Amino acid sequence: MLRAVQNGVFMEKPVMIALDFKDRGELNQFLEQFPEHLKLTIKLGMELFYGMGPEIVRDMRQKGHDIFLDLKLNDIPNTVEKAMMQLGRMGVQYTTIHAMGGSDMIRAAKRGLVAGAREVDLPTPKLLAVTELTSISEKQLSEEQNVSLPMADQVLSLAKLTSTAGGDGVICSPNEVSYLKPQLPEDFLFVTPGIRPAGAAKGDQKRTMTAAEAAKAGSSAIVVGRPITQSEDPVVAYQAILSEFN
Repeated sequence: MLRAVQNGVFMEKPVMIALDFKDRGELNQFLEQFPEHLKLTIKLGMELFYGMGPEIVRDMRQKGHDIFLDLKLNDIPNTVEKAMMQLGRMGVQYTTIHAMGGSDMIRAAKRGLVAGAREVDLPTPKLLAVTELTSISEKQLSEEQNVSLPMADQVLSLAKLTSTAGGDGVICSPNEVSYLKPQLPEDFLFVTPGIRPAGAAKGDQKRTMTAAEAAKAGSSAIVVGRPITQSEDPVVAYQAILSEFN
């Protein structure tokens, strides 16, 4: 089960803070605003990881944070399996692939994570598959990807593929969770970006909800970036969203 910690109390559903910063200086400046005892669930994406490498993961682990390493791998199965072995050795809690890579790739990714984590005697990271990015609209799905299914059915198809191939959950819009959840295993995870406070600008996200709406829909965890990282008081913003979600 997903867990986050606030003031020593376990919360079942974490708010994953998307740390989309360009360098260590910005990252440290942001994290220094949080009390040391407050252990976060943080999402490290392509920008930070490609700029700083595995060192950033080691640093965040030493601070006691849970890490969602969001690299969205999508390649031939052998390549993905070998890459996931490396990620499995790093001690992250969650990582991602694209579900559109297919069942063989998803199985290979899981094998790699299991093998890598076993080598260093660590728990296997949760393997989450990206379905359709929350920046994709129904119109783009139809006209650019040539998918005739409605968005919800396309996401369901990819989620079922992920589940049968051994993935632990999906990244999807909160708008789709209530439709997906009854049709997938009880322990399957639904991690949802596209979270915005009521009245906030959507930015490049097309399919959004508030934290409270995502909780009602059944999201297992939510990913929140700018509403926290660009807030005047990130700690207050984080705690408000965490409380709203739980």
